Amino acid sequence: MAFHIVLVEPEIPANTGNIARTCAATGTHLHLVRPLGFSTSDSQLKRAGLDYWHSVNISYHDSFAELQAQYPEGRFYFASTRVSKRYCDYQFRDGDFFVFGKETKGLPQELLDANPDTGMRMPMTDKVRSLNLANSAAIVIYEALRQTGFPGMEG
Repeated sequence: MAFHIVLVEPEIPANTGNIARTCAATGTHLHLVRPLGFSTSDSQLKRAGLDYWHSVNISYHDSFAELQAQYPEGRFYFASTRVSKRYCDYQFRDGDFFVFGKETKGLPQELLDANPDTGMRMPMTDKVRSLNLANSAAIVIYEALRQTGFPGMEG
C-alpha cells in the first residue's frame, strides 16, 4: 500500500511537477483529475519533476467520482482553507487519500459539504489566503509518513 495525493483540476504545471517529485521521493501514488489546466507534455511540468517521472506512480481520472468508485474502501481527506479541523488532528494510515483542489479556487464546496468529517486545513496567519499547493501536499504527506513511521524510507 501507499499513500495517495489527488489533484482535482490542477492549473499550474510547476506545482504538479513539484508534487510529482515529492511523490517519487515518498512512494506516494499521484492521481490527476481532469480537466488539467496544462498539457502533460508541458516543459514547466517536466522541468519541475526533473528526471524523477519514471519513479512516479501516476493515474488520470475523468472525474473525482470515477476515482472514488475505483477505491470504494478508500479514506479520503480534503484539504481546504474553508474547514476548521487541522491536518495534524487526524490519525492517518497507509493507503489514505489526500485531496487538493485547483490553485485558484480550491475544492468545490459541494465536495467539502459532502465530506464534513474529513476536511483538513494547514494553520496559518491571516496575512495570506492559502499556502502553495505543492507545499501543502508535502506538509500533509510527510505528516502521514511521520505518523506511520516512514515505512520503506531511509533516515
